[in-house]
Parts: sequence; structure tokens; C-alpha cells
Amino acid sequence: QVQLVESGGGLVQSGGSLRLSCVGSGRTVSSYSIAWFRQAPGKVLDFVGGTRWIGDRTYDADSVKGRFTISRDAANNTVYLQMSSLKPEDTAEYYCAVGYSGSVYYTPSGYDYWGQGTQVTVSS
Repeated sequence: QVQLVESGGGLVQSGGSLRLSCVGSGRTVSSYSIAWFRQAPGKVLDFVGGTRWIGDRTYDADSVKGRFTISRDAANNTVYLQMSSLKPEDTAEYYCAVGYSGSVYYTPSGYDYWGQGTQVTVSS
């Protein structure tokens, strides 16, 4: 069992920045993949970015390339999503998710555990 807790969401003006955190606990996550998804009201859950605990490669959705960055603090089982140049269309509930397979999938079905979400609201 893996527990994930996101934090760092809030209200920010357009052009601003936020850093989301996702802390994992429970079973070791060293071989897992971890990703961020987001869901805006009335829309589907969308992939934002992902990485593996082992290795440096990250995968980003086209809509956030150059603006969002994923990083890890393996010693503390924490993954961050640094968001810059935020736009009103980035407003959504943001979720982190962990997958046993170790592969980064762009669909929610590729992940086994989910956090409770943290709300990000970007005002224009």
C-alpha cells in the first residue's frame, strides 16, 4: 500500500508560480513511476508530467512544456511539480499518482495509487 499526499496548491495570478509537493509513504517507491494529472471542472483527467524514481528523464504534456518541471527528492519520498508562467487554463485539481509498472503512462489507468488532490486556481 502506498499513501500519497499533495500540497502546495492555492490561488495565484496569471504569470505567477506555484510548487506542488507529493509525499509518498508506505511501500517503497524506488522502482515506481510517478506522475501528475489535473482535472478542470467538467473535463477529463489530463496528464501533466511524469518521471521514474530511478533515472532523470521526465515526460511533460505539450501544454506545459517549458513552464512546468518535475523533480524528485528520493531521500524524502517527495516529488515536486514546479509551475511557472501560470495561465488561467491551468486552473484545476492536481493529483499525483504512482504506478507499480515503473513506466510513465499518459493515461490514468497506468497508475495504481492516487493522492487526494490539491486545487490550483489561476486568476486572470
